[in-house]
Amino acid sequence: TYAPKLILLDISDINGIQDVAKEILNCYGCVDILINNASMKVKGAVQSISLELDKKIMDANYFGPITLTKAILPNMISRRTGQIVLINSIQGKIGIPFRAAYAASKHAAVGFFDCLRAEMEEFDISVSTVNPTFICSYHRQPAPGNWEASIWK
Repeated sequence: TYAPKLILLDISDINGIQDVAKEILNCYGCVDILINNASMKVKGAVQSISLELDKKIMDANYFGPITLTKAILPNMISRRTGQIVLINSIQGKIGIPFRAAYAASKHAAVGFFDCLRAEMEEFDISVSTVNPTFICSYHRQPAPGNWEASIWK
């Protein structure tokens, strides 16, 4: 049994994920179960959402989970055991209006983890994707002109 250790991670900060993964592996030696459960979303018409915000959503919902997974994966492969879970969204299967960036990031994540599942079978590593329907998440009302405040986290 290990004492709990709090390690802060901003899943949208792709450059910091590798260091966090190293810290976790140095502390505990391995990760038995990795649950990717962070997400960011925004609601708005395609033409009103900036490309910069599209990229932030993609970093948090796609590149973040795959970067963390790729950082932990070599350890699981060498031990030939582990479980990886992606908590995604039904919008990874179907898109709805005013959620294009979010749905696109979730579709990409489903595609990646579906492929990973097939590749990891030979190493006895289980990969699961959970796509719940709509959930209640934290939201702040944005100030006029402040798109960052319109993000759900």
